[in-house]
Amino acid sequence: MASPKSKISRSRRGMRRSHDALKRSELRTEPTTGDLHRPHRAVKSSDGAYYYKGKQISPSKFEA
Repeated sequence: MASPKSKISRSRRGMRRSHDALKRSELRTEPTTGDLHRPHRAVKSSDGAYYYKGKQISPSKFEA
């Protein structure tokens, strides 16, 4: 079992943990549908089509 050679101070422990905090997820608005979504993700519209960066990337479920 490993054991520390010396005590880790509160300051050093806190500095190590400074990057562990949870970040709020960013939201963007899709220009075609107006829906909020996470960046770099495709958005499914109400007709079933997927949009990415304002362009339709898959057909709607009513088209076929």
